Amino acid sequence: MMKRKIILLSILCCLVLIVSACSDASDSASELTPLPPPERDGGPFGVDANINMTTIDDWLERPDVAYFDMRMFYDPADYEAIGGSSRLTRTLPGYRNVPFPLIANVGALPVDGAYDGDSLFEVEWGTDYRGQILSLTPNFAEAELFMNDVFPKDKAIFLMCGGAGYTSLTRGLLINLGWDENLIYHTGGNWHYEGNRGIDLTIPNEDFVIATWRVNNAYIDFNNLTRTSP
Repeated sequence: MMKRKIILLSILCCLVLIVSACSDASDSASELTPLPPPERDGGPFGVDANINMTTIDDWLERPDVAYFDMRMFYDPADYEAIGGSSRLTRTLPGYRNVPFPLIANVGALPVDGAYDGDSLFEVEWGTDYRGQILSLTPNFAEAELFMNDVFPKDKAIFLMCGGAGYTSLTRGLLINLGWDENLIYHTGGNWHYEGNRGIDLTIPNEDFVIATWRVNNAYIDFNNLTRTSP
């Protein structure tokens, strides 16, 4: 009898702890500042007017948001020609690295030398920089599985890149694939970041080493995927 009472007491204590934890989480979520609806500015890339590289420090590390940095660690495109960087030298807390050129071929961007290797999707893009899609074809059988595994549909999505182009293309692709455009925020290009929460990825070295291990990266190994197009 005593053993049964001890077991019941232990179970009761566990239930109390679970209820308390859920209550704390609910209280924490209720204290968050509500996200304003996505509102694209009048610029060529349609960066969000409210949540962008000027204000992003106020919106970091929220449990109701999934954060994505769409840059390659080493991008072959000549971003230096437009005042940017071809290397991912800084990111922000909570942003997962998912290189856009590995997801889809690069559309209209004001640079030369863009990556032209394998990508999950082949897209015919519109002529502007806002991610208009004319046609979309998966190059690999697992393409949509990757998107569903990586990008949630039950949270807001904050997208960032270097200059804002990859982010526009990612937003257009997600909407085309069925994501809710009212949950997708174009937070702009990290080259223009004005806050103090940046994570430095550079290591002083004459070869310009990038500390890739400081970033949560969604690695894509095309050799292990099932190709569906030539």
